[in-house]
Amino acid sequence: MKNAALEKSFRFAKRIVALCRFLRQTQKEYAITKQLLRSGTSIGANIAEAKYAQSRPDFISKMNIALKEAGETEYWLRLLRETGYLTQIQFKSIAGDCEELIKILSAIVRSTKNS
Repeated sequence: MKNAALEKSFRFAKRIVALCRFLRQTQKEYAITKQLLRSGTSIGANIAEAKYAQSRPDFISKMNIALKEAGETEYWLRLLRETGYLTQIQFKSIAGDCEELIKILSAIVRSTKNS
């Protein structure tokens, strides 16, 4: 059985890598894209690590880190939009995926804490 959160975060990370490459090549933007690349790809890495958690608290901790990274990614995307590096259309597409990951991760953390 595939892990839906892991699959979605992996696809999202691929989009982040492509976006950062695009921004570096076309806009010559390096500072924000470095932060975005780090946080946007870290989401899935933390979910992957959570699969092998040593305990329930360890799992919750890893998923919370993934959630925090998703929140940071959302911030960098918003900053890129507000500073003119992303159009509204570009922003809506990838930010929508980020919001979806935040909802999924929030639900996982909540349900794990409550079970």
